[in-house]
Amino acid sequence: MSGMSGGSGTVLRARGRELQFEKRPLVMGIVNLSEDSFSGDGIANASQALLHAERLLADGADLIDVGAESARTNRGPVSIEEEAERLCAFVELWREAGHAEWLSINTWRPEVARRVLAVGGDLLNDIGALPDGENARICAEFGAALLIMHSVGQPKVAHTHVGYGDVMEALEQFFGEKLALADAAGLSRDAVVLDPGIDFAKQKDDNLRIYAQLERLHQFGRPILLPVSRKTVIGNVLGLANPAERDAGTVACIVAGMLRGAHLFRVHNVRAAAAAVRTIAAVQSGTLDGF
Repeated sequence: MSGMSGGSGTVLRARGRELQFEKRPLVMGIVNLSEDSFSGDGIANASQALLHAERLLADGADLIDVGAESARTNRGPVSIEEEAERLCAFVELWREAGHAEWLSINTWRPEVARRVLAVGGDLLNDIGALPDGENARICAEFGAALLIMHSVGQPKVAHTHVGYGDVMEALEQFFGEKLALADAAGLSRDAVVLDPGIDFAKQKDDNLRIYAQLERLHQFGRPILLPVSRKTVIGNVLGLANPAERDAGTVACIVAGMLRGAHLFRVHNVRAAAAAVRTIAAVQSGTLDGF
């Protein structure tokens, strides 16, 4: 196992600011501005969602990811207008509150991304697999960073039939192509994060292989986000149908990710995740300094 092989020296830049991963990975807290979150923690009201985000920051979140449409494939899509209005309302409250932490905007629709990034936000969390260069161009225009997630096909559509001869080879080819697409759109490489897309268009064994061979993605020299929280694959392994019961498995996936050099973890239970990250980082470094 590679320890913190991917973390040292990697930087993410956006809006004239930097995220550093030199000492330890960072924890991204999830705020769902939607009542149909798969994890049952959705909050439709922007003011209440801001209070939740502030609780996550107090629990140890380093940055916040806010989305207004559940990725669940058994729910219909939210309209572009509704999604944009929800997100803009939250971003405006976030700015008024004066929070200095990075804010990630979780949307795949370019029309929504453009409207929201005009109001604020540092990172566009695009679960749409970057089918073209539009979201990369929008990020370049606003100086925002872009998260590129691996998937197959349109979001909000089940892709449980998808299979791979070698899922890691598929990821390597995908990220090579998408980074070239972002380059052509004028987005700097130091403004890109990679996400292997756990549970998106993947079978259980595909997800487990990604955890086991994550080091292969360090070849791209970009931060790697692992969206480990309460995932279906954890439920598969532990026999737990209720996502809220999967936090122990989530911590185990964080340990696996840190041992293989992940830089960011997107989680619901920030307190448990932050405690795990800080403890593992201290053990790995042999010192309490900086954690």
